[in-house]
Amino acid sequence: MRAANWNDYELLDTSAGERLERWGDIILIRPDPQIIWHTPKNHPLWKQAHARYHRSNTGGGKWEVYRKVPPMWKITYGDLTFQLKMMGFKHTGIFPEQAVNWDFAMERIQKANRPVKILNLFGYTGAASLACAKAGAQVCHVDASKGMVSWAKENAQASGLADRPVRWLVDDCVKFVQREQRRGNHYDGIIMDPPSYGRGPGGEVWKLEDQLHDLVELCVPILSEDPLFFLLNSYTTGLSPAVMAYLLGVMLQKRFGGSVSAGEIGLPVTETGLVLPCGSTAIWSK
Repeated sequence: MRAANWNDYELLDTSAGERLERWGDIILIRPDPQIIWHTPKNHPLWKQAHARYHRSNTGGGKWEVYRKVPPMWKITYGDLTFQLKMMGFKHTGIFPEQAVNWDFAMERIQKANRPVKILNLFGYTGAASLACAKAGAQVCHVDASKGMVSWAKENAQASGLADRPVRWLVDDCVKFVQREQRRGNHYDGIIMDPPSYGRGPGGEVWKLEDQLHDLVELCVPILSEDPLFFLLNSYTTGLSPAVMAYLLGVMLQKRFGGSVSAGEIGLPVTETGLVLPCGSTAIWSK
């Protein structure tokens, strides 16, 4: 599955562990460990980038700025507007490959022809939440980071969606779902984009491979009687799309019917025509 409908984002070239990317008018070079090939860096913008992110051998890294970059700038995807900035760990605030999943969710919500409630767990800066809200859904956006939820609200404002029915919640996702079970609240669609590694409420370290079954199982009781979809994202190399698909099938198909699909999501590379894999998505839908 490729995210090919971008105008303001473009993956220009890939070589020697790096991506050359256009974010609106800003050209960035960022590391990517999957890019193990060494192809000629013939694209002229390799030499005209605004900034390059260098990883540190001790973890983290820093940006080397060649040309002035605004503290924050905007790009659009369809009717959605996102505010970007160069963050401390190579990121900019959105994952452009996820656009294929935004399109999927919007289509399903619009075709439902009924009121739809969506839960977006680990919602980050709100791109999926805004896509669902734009499509007409009532959305609950949950993330443990206060800064990310504030950024998501700013994206809603920038997209002209500040008046839509979205609950912006700073909360631990597991604890929130447990409370929703007790409250008897239900959702027609769930989007889950958990981190590969994390720390629990008590500071304990957890790995997604070990916790994913329990996370999905926890969410099943808060699905409505006639749900639309369950969308699961992963950037964890130890979780193949087939494993994620099988998990959703075991958890959801017996109860709700429907079908499961899964695959790598990726970005087309302008210079070579190839598609760079950028993670995995499994979707149960009805």
